[in-house]
Amino acid sequence: MKKILTAGLVLATMSGAALAADLPSRVAPPVYMPPPVPVFTWTGGYFGINAGYAFDSTTRINTFNGTGSATGVGTSRIARYTSSADGFTGGGQVGYNFQIPGFGGFGGPGSGIVFGVEADAAYTDLNRGNTFSYGGRTTTFRTGLDYLGTVRGRVGYAFNQFLIYGTGGFAYGGTNNRATFVGANNLVNYSGSNSDMATGYAYGGGIEYALPTSSFLNFFKSSAVTIKAEYLHYDLGRSNVTVAATGNNGSAGAYTAHFKNDGDLARVGLNYKFGSY
Repeated sequence: MKKILTAGLVLATMSGAALAADLPSRVAPPVYMPPPVPVFTWTGGYFGINAGYAFDSTTRINTFNGTGSATGVGTSRIARYTSSADGFTGGGQVGYNFQIPGFGGFGGPGSGIVFGVEADAAYTDLNRGNTFSYGGRTTTFRTGLDYLGTVRGRVGYAFNQFLIYGTGGFAYGGTNNRATFVGANNLVNYSGSNSDMATGYAYGGGIEYALPTSSFLNFFKSSAVTIKAEYLHYDLGRSNVTVAATGNNGSAGAYTAHFKNDGDLARVGLNYKFGSY
């Protein structure tokens, strides 16, 4: 009898263990942890294109008495005038940014100060002529800027994919200026022109935004495409043009005209940044 009871107890124990093994587990499944969201960084090189509106803010020309018979027509020559010119501008840029992540203590992940350098070159359709009648004679001035390029530093603050920046540095451009004086005989008595690459400086600021992959402008379908809006003021100094006699109607000698070469650009741009994040 003892052997029978012992065998039954063992059998019951084994049956319970097997039944328990078949029951569903009461241990909770592991919690799903999504992968961390990548944080955009502005660090890296880039290149792109730009287009916009250019305008010569103030063109001031002063003409002075010179030598020979040019001194006798001073009262027939306008001494100063103010004009403006505007037109299309378009070109390209290349640059590099370096971001210090989290610097400044606000703005959240991906925020920080951004330092950079950028070089650009653009065609500028700035050419305009002005004619003035003064003292019974006619003076014509023509001013123009054929191209403009800059090499500038940039510094700004990034709020993840949004950047606000200021910029400034070296500027150069192709200037062309001309002055003519028509005498009483309706012939050009004095004429002079100057075409040169002038140098100076440029400064301004802008905003830039890294496009999401769903944007139709993000044709690379990556996080490495940015769009910007920018305003620059440039100053290339002044050009001195010698307006010499042509010999018509007994003209002789020469005088000098001074042209101020400065203006502004308002443009948008599209950049492709090397690397996505």
